[in-house]
Amino acid sequence: MTTLQDVAGLAGREKFLAVVTTLRGDTTMQTSIVNAGVLKHPIGGEEVLGFVTYGRAKLRNLRVRPQITATFRSGWTWAAVEGIAELIGPDDPQHGVDAGRLRLLLREVFTAAGGTHDDWNAYDREMAEQRRTVVLVTPTRMYSN
Repeated sequence: MTTLQDVAGLAGREKFLAVVTTLRGDTTMQTSIVNAGVLKHPIGGEEVLGFVTYGRAKLRNLRVRPQITATFRSGWTWAAVEGIAELIGPDDPQHGVDAGRLRLLLREVFTAAGGTHDDWNAYDREMAEQRRTVVLVTPTRMYSN
């Protein structure tokens, strides 16, 4: 597996669940599970891995040390994406992404990770209330078994 599209195919078999690992300040690893998918970067247009979070530990780690690994599996097949995370959210503004574009980006990441919603306005309100942040990962290395 050498492309993000290959990773997306594998991810889709298991509801786009990924184990993501960030680096704490004491150099130990912090791990959690997210739904992640592949989408176009909102500014550059290149394919990136994306997920949405409001996890304080992940965000605290990524703001200081943006290195991240996301691992997907289905059965005994797995793939890992290592890269540098870029944060876009109400507490992590990004030039070129205003509030309206962030609202749409949150939806794009959600659907790329297999999500659907019957009431997008309610989704938008919840994302805003929880101050959700988009994490985009530009791969520096991908590998699999």
